[in-house]
Amino acid sequence: MEIVNIIILEATDMLCNYNTEKLLGLKGVIVKNVRQLPDRTEIFIELPKEPHVCPCCGHKTSHVHDYRQQTVKDIPSFGKHTVLILRKRRYHCSFCGKHFFEEVLFLPRYSRMTSRLAAYIISNLSDVRSFTSVAREVNLSISTVIRVFDYVNYGKPKQLPKVVSIDEFKGNTDREKYQCILTDPANHRIVDILPTRCSFQLTRYFSQLDRSQTTHFVSDMWGPYADIAKIYFKNAVYVIDKYHFIRQIFWAFEAIRKEEQKKFSKTRRIYFKRSRVLLNKRYKFLTPEQKQQVDLMLYASSRLLTAYSLKEQFFEVLNSKDSDSARMALSRWIMAAQNSGLEKFINCGNTLVRWSKGILNSFGCPYTNGFTEGVNNKIKVLKRNAYGYRNFRRFRNRILHMFYYPIQKGAA
Repeated sequence: MEIVNIIILEATDMLCNYNTEKLLGLKGVIVKNVRQLPDRTEIFIELPKEPHVCPCCGHKTSHVHDYRQQTVKDIPSFGKHTVLILRKRRYHCSFCGKHFFEEVLFLPRYSRMTSRLAAYIISNLSDVRSFTSVAREVNLSISTVIRVFDYVNYGKPKQLPKVVSIDEFKGNTDREKYQCILTDPANHRIVDILPTRCSFQLTRYFSQLDRSQTTHFVSDMWGPYADIAKIYFKNAVYVIDKYHFIRQIFWAFEAIRKEEQKKFSKTRRIYFKRSRVLLNKRYKFLTPEQKQQVDLMLYASSRLLTAYSLKEQFFEVLNSKDSDSARMALSRWIMAAQNSGLEKFINCGNTLVRWSKGILNSFGCPYTNGFTEGVNNKIKVLKRNAYGYRNFRRFRNRILHMFYYPIQKGAA
């Protein structure tokens, strides 16, 4: 009867250990006890006793000299912080007399956190979460979480993709006001993040890369980008993103609206300001009531009527199917703008003349800065959550980690 009871107890312990290992994800350890505290879970564990090779002389030994207790932080479980209390053996080598600790596969040397906790931290930082938020979740200091993440390092690309999109976003790292972003809009990938958008840095960067496969270079209307396209992307099609030249027309129209608005009485000024959405909207998409409102506003100012007509005429340019038809439509619009007598639209027309090559290339081209602008919005959220970044290397790795880590994880 005693033998049966012993067998039952041993089977129960084995089953308990098996279930605990499966539940907590701990493999190859013996769970001795689990203690639930209000703020954390303490799991008392030890490793199975096995012969170990002496790191000094290479001889095997099974002689245990003593035990040391080590507290190790692990990934949170069941909404609580998890702490492993490891009863660690120290072996004695009878051949050379040295003492050494047993090898623990899930615990790097001199570390007080498990390998999977470090992986958990890196995984959670693949989103817009801040270091502070992750540190609070895993019960570690912010500096420790940053130190773990700093092991992540994304290298510089050696070859540029078929389509390159370049843009900038406002940052505050290393005293630079703007950082530069390169993307592949065809495959929705980030290529790299640069510390500045100045001509010198861009020239040095692109001169070191293989650009032989690049067929399209997409940018906004920033002068140094055009210079880079002329020097380093001579065989690629230079494309100005549509959003950036369209807003030139809306900026000119808004400037005229504000100028005319100041001439009206306070009541009418407030009315014009609140109705600016109607003025910016395409006339053919307005309801009959809205068209009547717009007509009344345009009747009040001949300059505003001219500006509104130019704004509406530009949509005809955007309806062009290819660069040839766009060239004719754009030429007519530029002539109308330059003869309008409105300084803002004259300047706008001159701007479009200077950038006409890249603008015309955008018609019939499927590539824009749309993906890049979407990435910039996510970067803004990341920066806002962290209250800014001072270290450019860390900021760059955070951005690249957000977009590359989920892909790597899915591929694995």
